[in-house]
Amino acid sequence: MGEEKGKIESLREWVVEHKLRTVGALWASGIVGSLAYNWSQPHMKTSVKLIHARLHAQALTLAALAGSAVVEYYDHQSGAKVQRVAKFLDKSE
Repeated sequence: MGEEKGKIESLREWVVEHKLRTVGALWASGIVGSLAYNWSQPHMKTSVKLIHARLHAQALTLAALAGSAVVEYYDHQSGAKVQRVAKFLDKSE
């Protein structure tokens, strides 16, 4: 169980360090997933399929940005952000 927590913790740290990449990847996967689902609906026009894919990806992106804000707030409250910033400040001296 301790090793599993290590994997989850390392994934969380990567997401914290690469927020914009994570949100971008989530947006792209939302577009692809929504297009794949909408293409299986034969009664919809192509323009409607594209609009729905964009709206689904946009909603997913907003949820990811809200989640990113929650993580940022948690890191700020717990002091984890101070430790991350301090390692960069120590190198400049």
